[in-house]
Amino acid sequence: MSLEGRTALVTGAGSGIGRACARRLAAEGAHVVVADINAEAAGKVAAEIGGTPVAVDLSDPEFLVAWRGQLPPSPATHLRADIVVNNAGFQHVAPIEEFPPEIFSKIMRVMVEAPFLLVRDVLPGMYERGWGRVVNISSVHGLRASPFKAAYVTAKHALEGLSKVIALEGAPHGVTSNCVNPAYVRTPLVENQIADQARTHGISEDEVVEQIMLAPAAIKRLIEPDEVADMVAYLCGPQGSFVTGVSIPIDGGWSAR
Repeated sequence: MSLEGRTALVTGAGSGIGRACARRLAAEGAHVVVADINAEAAGKVAAEIGGTPVAVDLSDPEFLVAWRGQLPPSPATHLRADIVVNNAGFQHVAPIEEFPPEIFSKIMRVMVEAPFLLVRDVLPGMYERGWGRVVNISSVHGLRASPFKAAYVTAKHALEGLSKVIALEGAPHGVTSNCVNPAYVRTPLVENQIADQARTHGISEDEVVEQIMLAPAAIKRLIEPDEVADMVAYLCGPQGSFVTGVSIPIDGGWSAR
């Protein structure tokens, strides 16, 4: 297995894309730390793949303290990771003039600041070992904008910039950093926002899927989480060693427009 002996940290790994990534990396031989705000979900996935569960709220600026507190005692001052998959996130749909500032700030903390803090913590160990993989689960909204998603679009665009800086700084040390950019994936996050989209746009939930979610793409279906996880595994494996600083759309042709 291509990742035998590697340790992978996956955030938001209790469900959806994160769970699929945790399973896929474990299948490739990695020991996966399953991080999620939902302790029960993290424990369930970790038990399934022989990983380590961590219950952590990434909106808390001190989340790394809570993270370390759930791991076996170690003299190391940094978390040990060969692979980091920054996946955790959430969505809020509203016009800018009605968008709650506190939710905007929370999305920034979870989807921009937390990836920065996590990568900042693990990079010294990656540099010391001369090998590391950072995969940031961005979105087609890291490349394109949509109305009523000010915080999410802003956060994903910021994550794109962070990923490129990590790639440039990490290259001399054997560390790569890339973004994976799916369109709408069949996950709880997407399913939960259909009602919000319907209310905001004044249309039915069926019309949301047809007219908003699938309209920009050439391939008219939702993406499956395993399809995203396959790309993550490719980037972490030996075949992805020369791929860094890029954004890889899995968007059914959305960004071709």
